[in-house]
Amino acid sequence: MSTLDLELLRTFIAVVDHHSFAEAGIQLARTQSSVTQHMQRLEQQAGVTLFEKRGRQKQLTEAGQQLLRHARQMLSLNDDALNSLRESSLSGVLRIGSPHDIADTILPPILSHIARSAPRLRLEIDVGRSPFLMDDLHRGKVDMVISTRQDPNLEGFALRTSPVWWICSAQYLHNPGEPLPLILVDEPSIYRRYALEALERANIPWRQAYLASNLIGIKAATRAGLGVTPRSMEMLGPDMRVLGENDGLPRLPDVTYYLWIRPNTVNALVRRAYELIRNNQGH
Repeated sequence: MSTLDLELLRTFIAVVDHHSFAEAGIQLARTQSSVTQHMQRLEQQAGVTLFEKRGRQKQLTEAGQQLLRHARQMLSLNDDALNSLRESSLSGVLRIGSPHDIADTILPPILSHIARSAPRLRLEIDVGRSPFLMDDLHRGKVDMVISTRQDPNLEGFALRTSPVWWICSAQYLHNPGEPLPLILVDEPSIYRRYALEALERANIPWRQAYLASNLIGIKAATRAGLGVTPRSMEMLGPDMRVLGENDGLPRLPDVTYYLWIRPNTVNALVRRAYELIRNNQGH
């Protein structure tokens, strides 16, 4: 029984996807005659005709359509196998920055996937506030950062979008007739900005009940019932509850968490780890 050449299958898929032997050649850095020879060899290996002429265009035959489905699966398996081998051989230190509020929600599955795929990779995690982590990334103190902040000078993609809620203690008694006691983190903070802008638009009076420099202080003040804090759903604990429009409070915008690296990163380890996380999105 003949064996199908994966390189010929890759050329075959390029021809189909680009609707032209010439365009496939450009994509694969081959001459058009080389692409034609590849297709002739593939037809010999498969023992079927893959293309038929319809007018001025070449279209897939029924056998060609059948082979196309198998070809995509075979190349996908081949690429997955090679990627898996490359990832498992990754070694070195990867420094990841993460904000406090997702250190026990979004971050663990990412770390678990990296550890399974690249067991020789040593991870160093720096948990802090988004603005300062982004500064560390620009200065090269960390290799990648999860952050709610956007930066056109960095390369990244969205990990997850989460709702932002008004969160308070389960025992907190809300009084709509009084200025809203806010538990806030000091500047810069996207949650602080979201909350104050929403309250200003709704003409709702507020007062600063507690100011913290990190999430630990925010959680402590919230659990103590000192007021209400605007945070993403990741902060909500079993001893907390959510206030909303039924309580007279405006809806807050969602927040998106991104994974960022420095653009044009030449460090092969960082680039492979970044691609590993991105390719796992949605799985």
